[in-house]
Amino acid sequence: MKYLIGMDGGGTKTKCLLTDINLNPVYETTGGPSNFLVIGLDKVSNTIFELIEKCAAETKISYDDIDALVLGTTGGGRRSDAKILEDQIVKDALAKGVTIKNFRVESDAVIALEGSFSGKPGSILIAGTGSIMFGKDDAGEIHRVGGFGKFIGDEGSGSTIGKKGLNAAARYFDGRSKHTRIADLIEQEFAISSSEILITEVYRNNFNVASVAPLVFEAAESGDVIAQSLLENETNELLLHITAMKEKLKMPILNISLVGSLLTNPNYYSYLFNEMVVRKFDDVKIKEAEHSPEFGAVLMAKQFI
Repeated sequence: MKYLIGMDGGGTKTKCLLTDINLNPVYETTGGPSNFLVIGLDKVSNTIFELIEKCAAETKISYDDIDALVLGTTGGGRRSDAKILEDQIVKDALAKGVTIKNFRVESDAVIALEGSFSGKPGSILIAGTGSIMFGKDDAGEIHRVGGFGKFIGDEGSGSTIGKKGLNAAARYFDGRSKHTRIADLIEQEFAISSSEILITEVYRNNFNVASVAPLVFEAAESGDVIAQSLLENETNELLLHITAMKEKLKMPILNISLVGSLLTNPNYYSYLFNEMVVRKFDDVKIKEAEHSPEFGAVLMAKQFI
């Protein structure tokens, strides 16, 4: 029997799914990180081979039984970067005396898109530390909106909300703005109570800007007008992503699966977002993902055989 492997790689762990050729799950496991842009090629290569060997040991199959393997990971959407990892895996396989047939590196967002709609047309909106939207049209073409990173993009993301929350606190410390509960929560959580401490933490101590986003949610929940206005603006930015994707896909109904803790966890922001989507669009539907990203990777793997 022949098998397929799909992997969903992240900064802390990699999920792995082994299926038969008919996409029936056979074995699932997890391994180490596989963000090759951060930890390097060698560590990711070790993760991939460890996961393959774990699958082989548990199911009594060999490398020859695996017809295709797709890894979805950050940076995989840039073909030049993906090719570097693909070449490294082929090289390491030769050194081990094995062959990995049809190994492919893809974007973690694209495998999430494939899994969410079982390979059918649809779109995903990702809002975590960063933000980006991907869509697949009726012709199978993949479209992208956003994803320009923390310097010139990431609207509606944790990094942007956190940055604007810190800005609101800075303005209050300076006397340029009215009091905001965001500043109180930042002081409670991080012991930042003045302009001087804020500047030191952000510019010298590698402060995690996105970690402020939940505090902005909490402030908004308590009725803080500045926090509420901030989140309404960021929600509108995500609605612009949806409007742009609608134009690209040109579908009568745009189905969207949400990815990322900001929009999938219950909080002020996720409730506001869902409410504003319903209010603004009558041709957009929020859908639960049909399958996992690693299953999406398996779907893509089948296309390569």
